[in-house]
Amino acid sequence: MRNGEDWTEETYAEAEAAIGRTFRDRELLRRCFTHSSYSNACGGESNERLEFLGDAVLQLIVTERLFGESPADEGKLTSLRKRIVSREALTPAAEKLGLMRFLRHSGGEDNLGGKTPSNLFEAVVAGIYLDGGTEAARVFLEKNLALAADGDYKSALQEYVQARAEELPVYTVREEEGGFSCSVRALGAEAQGRGENKKTAQAQAARALLIHFTERKQD
Repeated sequence: MRNGEDWTEETYAEAEAAIGRTFRDRELLRRCFTHSSYSNACGGESNERLEFLGDAVLQLIVTERLFGESPADEGKLTSLRKRIVSREALTPAAEKLGLMRFLRHSGGEDNLGGKTPSNLFEAVVAGIYLDGGTEAARVFLEKNLALAADGDYKSALQEYVQARAEELPVYTVREEEGGFSCSVRALGAEAQGRGENKKTAQAQAARALLIHFTERKQD
């Protein structure tokens, strides 16, 4: 964390490397990481407005993804979205990227609430959206929030199958070079998935089978 410090050229480069994007508007990038305590003490605009926009962008992109990939009903989709965009999901995503080490703030950590990491993640989403558009924000979220939804695909598939037959999806996981592969069978159909761990491989297989059922239903 940067207690009252401003950014250097090295900070800009490190922050862009962490996010995985080179910003055209570097002032926008810095504003994403400006806590209100810093703004109040040193002047300039904080990232609070960006948090507001980032929340809306996040909601839209996640909603589009769930709508297109899951056959679940409105209630289930709402529950899935709530989990994916929750503080409990965004905080570890922010921590994995190491975003908090670039935060400009004033005073001690007492000035930072428990929602600061998730709020910072939302601000970064907004910054990417403003700097590069919806597709850039979508790529960032697909890369950095994919694991947050892993369990949801398995749950959605199980509910889909049990609503149509007295059976459960059957998963077969195999360890391979560079990760794991998984096949899942249900309702006479099969799909495959891959991931760096078993959980991700199973989730991706469940996702693929859900998409198969959805496309078949639309034929």
